[in-house]
Amino acid sequence: MKIGVLALQGDFLEHRRSLSSLGVESAEVRLPAQLDGLDGLIIPGGESTTIGKLMVAYGFVDALKQFAREKAIWGTCAGAILLSQDAGRDQDLLQVMDIHIARNAFGRQVDSFETELPAPFLSPAEPPFHAVFIRAPIITHVYGRARALITLADGRVVAARQGKLLATSFHPELTPDTRFHRFFLELAQSPHAE
Repeated sequence: MKIGVLALQGDFLEHRRSLSSLGVESAEVRLPAQLDGLDGLIIPGGESTTIGKLMVAYGFVDALKQFAREKAIWGTCAGAILLSQDAGRDQDLLQVMDIHIARNAFGRQVDSFETELPAPFLSPAEPPFHAVFIRAPIITHVYGRARALITLADGRVVAARQGKLLATSFHPELTPDTRFHRFFLELAQSPHAE
């Protein structure tokens, strides 16, 4: 098992630390050729417009769309935006998940927060997952093959899955809880996309 972390911009090192703590080999991906041999890819939080422009500049878009047809991809925060079909503004997106996203849905950096979220699909299911939201997006529309995984108390969606594709508005890599990373590894190992 080898998981890549897109290392064009953002908090890729934190994801590598989480994977390392699980004994999983990881690699920083800066060129499309480095996708070869990977079982999955994490697109980290950061600045989605910047990461999108760098993906275009380095020729990643077609390579990642092809990767997403067969392999697992997890987008956290900015990464989730990049997986979406629509982010409510003109920017470069992969458009591989049937979700729409609203950027910075909770406000500015000072409006960042942490909360406990029930996540019964994680193993173990208890305790609730401690989620860190930093200038976080909200998944405003889930349709087609995508399914909502976690919603806030007010019904807003903050995690979704579509086959081997995973999108989270929050940052599991900023906590010591590795259950979300283990869940992603299970997706990467599953033989089928659904």
